[in-house]
Amino acid sequence: MAEIARLHPAEEKSFRIAPHNVDVEQALLGAILINNDAFYRVADFLMPEHFYEPIHREIFELAGKIIRAGKAAEPATLKTHLPDQLLPDVTMMQYLSRLAAEATTVINAADYGQAIYDLAIRRNLIQVGEEMVSVAYDSSDVDMTPVKQIEKVEGELFQLAEKGRYDGGFQNFGAALNASIQMAGEAFQRDGGLSGVATDLHDLDRQMGGLQRSDLIILAGRPAMGKTSLVTNIAFNVAKAWRGEVTPDGHTKTVDGGIVGFFSLEMSSEQLATRILAEQAEISSSDIRRGRIHDSQFSKLVDVSNMMSRLPLYIDDTGGISVAQLAARARRLKRQKGLDMLVIDYLQLLSGSSKASSQNRVQELTEITTTLKALAKELEIPVIALSQLSRQVEARDDKHPQLADLRESGSIEQDADVVLFVYREEYYLKNKEPKEGTPEHLTWQGEMEKVHGKAEVIIAKQRHGPTGTVQLSFEAQFTRFGNLARADYLPERME
Repeated sequence: MAEIARLHPAEEKSFRIAPHNVDVEQALLGAILINNDAFYRVADFLMPEHFYEPIHREIFELAGKIIRAGKAAEPATLKTHLPDQLLPDVTMMQYLSRLAAEATTVINAADYGQAIYDLAIRRNLIQVGEEMVSVAYDSSDVDMTPVKQIEKVEGELFQLAEKGRYDGGFQNFGAALNASIQMAGEAFQRDGGLSGVATDLHDLDRQMGGLQRSDLIILAGRPAMGKTSLVTNIAFNVAKAWRGEVTPDGHTKTVDGGIVGFFSLEMSSEQLATRILAEQAEISSSDIRRGRIHDSQFSKLVDVSNMMSRLPLYIDDTGGISVAQLAARARRLKRQKGLDMLVIDYLQLLSGSSKASSQNRVQELTEITTTLKALAKELEIPVIALSQLSRQVEARDDKHPQLADLRESGSIEQDADVVLFVYREEYYLKNKEPKEGTPEHLTWQGEMEKVHGKAEVIIAKQRHGPTGTVQLSFEAQFTRFGNLARADYLPERME
């Protein structure tokens, strides 16, 4: 027999059974049946699909529904929703009763749950590995290049690490409803009642409900409108407000604010840091670069930089990367540090990953926006991508941007959940100054006073909310956007 085993090692290998432990599954289910509190010790990380035995998946899922409904999950309440007969000589009621009778304690429920979860991950890892080997051997699929296969496997491993599964597919409507109710509950408990990540620009948050998870947000504007300044303001505000708490399974969950990843494809990380430093220290960035600051300003710079160094804001200034490389780096950041918001400055500096798309700019941009939207859904974070506008804006009398002004607008407008435009009337009006001393100059001065220090964020598209215009303040010397002091917010004045 030993000789046969040596001659046919492949046959012996093919009989390996996937990792599982039925006894542990039975022990956990029994613990839940005798004390429903045991369910809440594992509900944060354990899903029905993590169980190896199909009947155990059904029992766990049914028990969870009954317990969440505020009822008691016991053998008698479960058996009516399950098949009467489990085996020819064992009824479902007998099996459930045996599970409950043989359960010893609920103290080890979390350990049982973790063991089941770990075994499920190992089974999925085996599946990913076997598929990877199979595809690598198969040379018939010309489109599946080694680089594409690496990207595919990396995405599957990320899903596995984050959620304990990567297979996707249909989910029942109840699961979607639970996620919706959970989001509403979080918004109700959060300061300001926002369902998304707060930008700290109050009127914008009120109009959008914060930056929503899984949304691709396009922020566009002509040069000198301040789109990079606005997005750095938002990134800083989100990172500054970050607060987290440790969950039962040892992960850190974001409670407020967020961990921000910033792909700066145009500016270096040093330039971007200088810009944010200038905004927060209220010192001109040109003065910082030239060293034209006095002692008190330098002290303020040091204090602000010490505060900023502790923020969960991560910058990648690698130029000329492809959208696939960007996605891989974002996944890595999510795994290593966490990630609640991603910023890309800017869209047109990204390249596609396929040869076909690189020969056609419209196809390439379609691939980029489609990948970014898929990435937002995969990571469950808002992705803000800056975009240029075409020059046709300058040819119009009314310089307010429109959706048609987006460069290669078809795919950008289609894939984006939200499209925002930054517009500053002051910039255009400043270039139209009439000759001093004329009546036109007086009129121009009056118009300048009305728009001085103000900016508009136009919400041109929003899948789950209204469109409209939000007014913000803009301090040009610090390139900083802020909340506008509106008349209805000011205290009453004594006449």
